[in-house]
Amino acid sequence: MSHTEPDSLFGSGPGHNALGISIIVFMSVALYNALELAVVIPLTFHRYSSLYFWALMTSAVLGVIPATIGPSLQFFDFTPLWLSMLLSNFGFVMMVPNQSVVLYSRLHLVSQNKLMLAFVRWLIIWSLFMIVVPTIVLNVGSSYLPQSLPWVRGYEAIERIQVTWFAVQETFISLIYIWHTGWMIRLSPTEDKRRHKILYELVIINIIAIAMDASLVVLEYLGFYFTQVIFKATVYSIKLKLEFAVLSMLVSLVHPPRSDPPTWGTNCTVSTFY
Repeated sequence: MSHTEPDSLFGSGPGHNALGISIIVFMSVALYNALELAVVIPLTFHRYSSLYFWALMTSAVLGVIPATIGPSLQFFDFTPLWLSMLLSNFGFVMMVPNQSVVLYSRLHLVSQNKLMLAFVRWLIIWSLFMIVVPTIVLNVGSSYLPQSLPWVRGYEAIERIQVTWFAVQETFISLIYIWHTGWMIRLSPTEDKRRHKILYELVIINIIAIAMDASLVVLEYLGFYFTQVIFKATVYSIKLKLEFAVLSMLVSLVHPPRSDPPTWGTNCTVSTFY
């Protein structure tokens, strides 16, 4: 339970006017981004069979939207608790662990290390069983039994663990991406300024995503529970929009202007992926 927002963990929070306003603002931004993504994603991709496409689509539609609505309705006591729990936890699964799938699904574009790719894949699967499942169980238990100290303290602990874990996991995957992108920069001809610029921008986008993950961890450890939960949906919706910047940059790398020769050797891979 949050020490800063003691009445907000299990609802009955409308008395916190500033918190209520911030939740409405974050909710509006997250829903707007998610609805925009739901339209733009199918229009952007040429093929709908790639893991990257479905990870993006499910994260936006089945992740961000319910992960925004569920906690908001619980905070304002607008629905039965079971419906809020269903939306919150389903959205959490499709948004947070799914972000790691989004990052993993484009990792092969910069690295062909099968051992490393397999490690990241099994890391994501492990986190689903060891982090996500306990989080959902304790979240439901503490919500239905708010007076039960073991349930509440258990959820306190696992909530901090899961926020920290997924921030570290996404940072780890992003750092792999940054490392290999940096390696590509070093191998790239110095006169190819356009390619250097794109690669540097890819690094900056990944650093921004890491910084946003860090902000969620800070909010959680400061005790701003509901602020962190709703802001999380906003952060993940922004990170999904940043993915389109990444996608356009990757495509521009392998489909340069007609006067320039291709500068990346994975043209067929990206074409299939895109």
